[in-house]
Amino acid sequence: MAVPQNRVTKSKRNMRRAHDALVAGNPADCPNCGELKRPHHVCGACGHYDAREVVATTKDVDLDEDAA
Repeated sequence: MAVPQNRVTKSKRNMRRAHDALVAGNPADCPNCGELKRPHHVCGACGHYDAREVVATTKDVDLDEDAA
């Protein structure tokens, strides 16, 4: 089992962890509906990406009574 030869000081430990902090997201406005969305992802509110609809939302889809 590995055992440290010398004690790691608080300063060295904290310097090693300096890059482990979480960064905040970078949301952008959807050009179609104005909702916040992640960059380079389909908008969850309207289903648009790059100024075209790629995912139909549930309110746009017409379901038959038999299918539902």
